Amino acid sequence: MEKKRVRDYMTTDVDTVALTGTAREVIHAIRVTSHDGFPVVDGNVVVGYIAARDLLFVHPDTPVREIMSHHLIVADPEMAISDVARVIIRSGIQKLPVVNEKNELLGIISNTDVVRSQIEHVSPEKVYKLMDTIERLHEIKPHLSKGPVQVHMLLPTQSRIYMDELEGRIYEIKKGLAEPVIVIKKPGRLILVDGHHRAVAARRLGIKILEAYIIEILENLELGLERTAKAMNLKTIDDIQIMDYARHPLVAGTHRFGGMGTVVPEPQDPSQRVS
Repeated sequence: MEKKRVRDYMTTDVDTVALTGTAREVIHAIRVTSHDGFPVVDGNVVVGYIAARDLLFVHPDTPVREIMSHHLIVADPEMAISDVARVIIRSGIQKLPVVNEKNELLGIISNTDVVRSQIEHVSPEKVYKLMDTIERLHEIKPHLSKGPVQVHMLLPTQSRIYMDELEGRIYEIKKGLAEPVIVIKKPGRLILVDGHHRAVAARRLGIKILEAYIIEILENLELGLERTAKAMNLKTIDDIQIMDYARHPLVAGTHRFGGMGTVVPEPQDPSQRVS
């Protein structure tokens, strides 16, 4: 967590309110965006923050500068996510504007972003290890970037996923908490390496774009992953089989021994346990 920085998780497309605006304009912004608060800017310089609660009992023509919070907590893009978490917990503030040394707005970091940073299981080490393997096996130099990929273009390399985990990924995507997938980009092909549950979840939700770590290979050579996909007759995400009956071993155990949903207590004496 200490190595994760605000710049990696902040939202850069920020809805703002002008210092010269009125309460009426803030109300309109809330209706349009569904946000409950906005940084107040003078040009691109952050000068305050206004929340929905600031509009209570206020005439619509009241200037923003009269009702905004003038003293606000901001974050630096190099700030550790762990420090942001402490600020959010101790202050009760849910969103921090991210600014540079001139107080110019760069983005916003929220409590949701902090949670997302903690459920991401795709570590940089995992990505770099894959890149190192490709480099050693094929004597080529792959390049790494992070950006959007089209779900329908992904070539899967895993033939089956599990319904219980798929439900979890659907929930995460709906909440904006999904971690990036890992893909290998070749000329004319995107190979999905990690994130098959996320890709199927996006497909089910009608989401066409996913964030990804993209390992780009300029050479047009056939990888072992492609041969694996061919052997399993995988061409698109729709070819992945969803295993509805495969659940957590403990869940399966209660059904197996209890029957009709009755749970049989686990024996306390290890010698009495059924293996």
